[in-house]
Order: sequence, then C-alpha cells, then structure tokens
Amino acid sequence: MNKIFEYTSVFAPFINSFIHGKELQGYKATQLKWMLLEFDKFFTQVSKKELFISSGDVNNWAATRTCDKPNTLYQKYCAMAEFCRYMCLLGYECYIPRRPKKCIANYIPTIFTHEQIRAIFNACDNLVMKEHHAQSIMIIMPTLIRVLYSTGIRISEALSILNKDVDFNRRVIVLNNTKNRYQRLAPVNEPLEQVLRQYISYRNRIPAPGITNPDSHLFVSATGKSCSRRTVLTYFHRILEECGIPRRCDQRGPMVHEIRHSAAVHSLVKLTQDGVDLYCSLPLLATFMGHRKVLDTENYLRLTQEMYPEVLKMNAEVTDQIYSFLISKLKQDYENRCD
Repeated sequence: MNKIFEYTSVFAPFINSFIHGKELQGYKATQLKWMLLEFDKFFTQVSKKELFISSGDVNNWAATRTCDKPNTLYQKYCAMAEFCRYMCLLGYECYIPRRPKKCIANYIPTIFTHEQIRAIFNACDNLVMKEHHAQSIMIIMPTLIRVLYSTGIRISEALSILNKDVDFNRRVIVLNNTKNRYQRLAPVNEPLEQVLRQYISYRNRIPAPGITNPDSHLFVSATGKSCSRRTVLTYFHRILEECGIPRRCDQRGPMVHEIRHSAAVHSLVKLTQDGVDLYCSLPLLATFMGHRKVLDTENYLRLTQEMYPEVLKMNAEVTDQIYSFLISKLKQDYENRCD
C-alpha cells in the first residue's frame, strides 16, 4: 500500500481488503482510495471505536463537506454506500446512505473550429523552451495533441499508452487503461503513423534507461518519466494563448478534453457531408469514442447542430431524398401487383 494511503481508523483493515478486492477485479481504485482516506480520517478524528456506521455518522461526515461540489459529493456518497454494503456482507450491519440527487452538468464544452485545430497544431510545432527544465514535456505535445484529435481518445487513455500498445502492422493503438475498463482499439491513419514514427525516433534519443522497453510509457518527459495530466494542461493553456484562443470567463476551460469533443463533432460533420444520415452515424461514432451506449453520444448531435446548422439542413435533404425514393418504389411495387 502506498504510504499516502495509510488508513488508521478502526475500519482500516476492512478498507484495505475492500480496495484490494476492487483492484483484483481490474478496477482502477486511485479515486476510491482518496475518498476512503477522507472517511478514514473522519472516523479517526471522532474516535470511532465500533465497527458500525450509523446514519448519524454519515450526516456528521457530510456536515464537514461544505466546500464539495454537488457531483463530487455524489461520488463520495456512492463510495460510502458501496463500502457500507461491503461491511454488511461481512456481517457488520451498517447504515447504507441514500445517494443525493445527481446534479446534471451544465458545462458546455468548447468546440474548436477546423482553423483553430490547425492553429493549435502549428503552435505545438513551434514551441520554444524559455528556460532549461529537466522535466519538460515539450517533446510530446505535437504528437500528443494530434493523437487526441485523430483518435478521439481521452487524455488519461493517451498518457497510459505503453510502447507495446502501438501496433504499426495493424495500424492501431491498443487501449487497455480505459474509462469503461474494457480494451478497445484506436485507429491510426497514415498521417498519424508518420507523426508517431517521427516522435518515437526522436524520443529514443533521450539518454534515459529503459525508454524503449515495451512496458515503458509512450509519452515521456525529457527524463524518460511518465507525464501528468496537470503538466499537459499547463502546456495546453500556453498553446491556446499562442493561438489567441481566449479562456472561458469561468476559467474552467478550454480543457484538453475538449480536443476529444471537437474530434467527435468534426467526425459527425464529415460523415454527414459524405451522405451518411446523422442518426445512423451515431453507432459508428459511439464505437469510435469508446462509449458503452449510443445515448452517451447523442449530446454531440446538439453540439453539432449548434455549431454547424447547415449540417442539419444537409441531413434533412439527404433524408428527404431517401424517403422520396422509398415512396416511389413502394408505389411502383403496388402498381405492379395490381396489374
């Protein structure tokens, strides 16, 4: 167990076994560990001695979380409820808290235009190191941003790619550490393959031990170590500043994740321009984005129609032509049968 996650309350051995069980199931438990550490510290502070969690304990803990956002509090309630169920299965009757009403996110992502994406690529290619920094990740930015846009994968998925996951023979990237915890393949087109090969050839010149090992990370800093999302975000905001793309007034974005949103919307536009019905393209996009359900992809329809209203008109024209053809075909078949 990491020294950061040292649990000291009366529930400590049960928390450790609960986390161990999750990890054996293939669950990435980092966020869960942090939430359980918070519960553990609370029970330690109140000197909890009994192996029993009451409704009063839950309410007292919740009273200390005045600064948590609604979605954060919802996730913590879910973790608490799951741990209490685990305790009940072991024979320790605990109160299972009800989850609060989930807050519907009102965050509207920034969708970059094609011109802005080209400007971002150009800014990545022209990054200059203002001062020597051993942990710099500047080398990865041109390739990382292109991978995110070309494949539509999440930033966490991109940073977890290992050298052995890049399969140039099949022209795919194997994604093992995904949000939905199932393996999927991200396609690699010809331009992206050239970019990846060029990046790998330069990266391999870094004098760091094991940098070319199959189990080493693809995207690394100048010291050969894996990169953090926070550092990537810092560089990304610098790139946006170079492009003249303003920050949102709430300072929450644009985030790196909005490269993925932009890739989805641009893919929908491309499919529609190629004559594919907008709604028929959703299953294709859902597979491309790694969504479990098509419903998770429907939000991109609204974003597409807001940014590209001409696409909706084009889609209607295509649909009208299909319906006109079907009606005429049915009418012809009916007349042939009557004859």
